[in-house]
Amino acid sequence: MDRRNLAPYLVLACAIAAGVSYVASWDMDIPPLASMLWKGAGVSLLALYAGLKARSLDGWLICAVMAFGALGDMLLEAAGLTVGAVAFLVGHLIAIWLYLRNRRRAVTRSQMLFAILLVPATGILAFLLPTDRALAAAATLYSMSLAVMAAMAWTSRFPRALVGAGALMFVVSDLLIFARAGALEHAAWIGLAIWGLYFFGQALICVGVTCTLARNPLA
Repeated sequence: MDRRNLAPYLVLACAIAAGVSYVASWDMDIPPLASMLWKGAGVSLLALYAGLKARSLDGWLICAVMAFGALGDMLLEAAGLTVGAVAFLVGHLIAIWLYLRNRRRAVTRSQMLFAILLVPATGILAFLLPTDRALAAAATLYSMSLAVMAAMAWTSRFPRALVGAGALMFVVSDLLIFARAGALEHAAWIGLAIWGLYFFGQALICVGVTCTLARNPLA
């Protein structure tokens, strides 16, 4: 394997290392800027990995999805929940476009029913979870956009064990964020669950899409 072929996998390994090691920063007394950059490093490197693998519009779309995810990670720290959510929303819209371009030719009735029910079910949970009712409406709208993305991933040609599962992990992670604003506010495990589901969900999505496009770039 030459250096050009090896580079994306070295970047992917660095992405996993950055995402896993970010948890260690929670117990460190480091400047806010360093914490923000550390948080964004994992998914930023996933975007770089996708960019190094990109050979088509779809390859650049998954690169953009990861880039907006990384931007959202950092804006959550720098500018707050609303601004960060906007960056994530842009990423979800790009992902929906990607998955629509790569629709699965044959979807079973049960698979389609799951995808359809996922959106309202996620919205209802997002509405009910926060104790702060002022957050409920915004949480519902955002979560339903995320659920649409996950439903499109589930019915795309990309492998469900990677991309579909990763998208569902992303959904659960965000629902746990809203649960932390409610009944799970003081749960010791909640922060680790949110980050772990989110980061590894993004990693599964990125790897699943890029590997599929490398084998078969055309839907």
